[in-house]
Amino acid sequence: MIKKTSVRHANSHHALLTDAWTMNVQKLERGIGEFVTPPSLQYHVSLFEMTDDGTLHVNVTHRQEMKPAKGWSGPGVSANGFVHNRRFDAMSTEEILRAIREMVFAAPA
Repeated sequence: MIKKTSVRHANSHHALLTDAWTMNVQKLERGIGEFVTPPSLQYHVSLFEMTDDGTLHVNVTHRQEMKPAKGWSGPGVSANGFVHNRRFDAMSTEEILRAIREMVFAAPA
């Protein structure tokens, strides 16, 4: 069954097409919401699915350019800042959250 949901939180949002990642994404967003960051670290995490692709796509956008953490592509440049991205499929939710944390707290470029 294909559905479309989009939910926004303070530092994250998701746009899911199916139920496949719903429980994982809810846990990830709770974990992201618990990150303790200095006010100067401005970031946003996007979690989403794409049609005909069973992986979870994650973008981490920072206002300032950051060095990519291991496994992340980028940076790309958008109107909102510098974007790094990664796809996940076989990792546990805890491992995905750890990878997101590493990218959120990456060193400035």
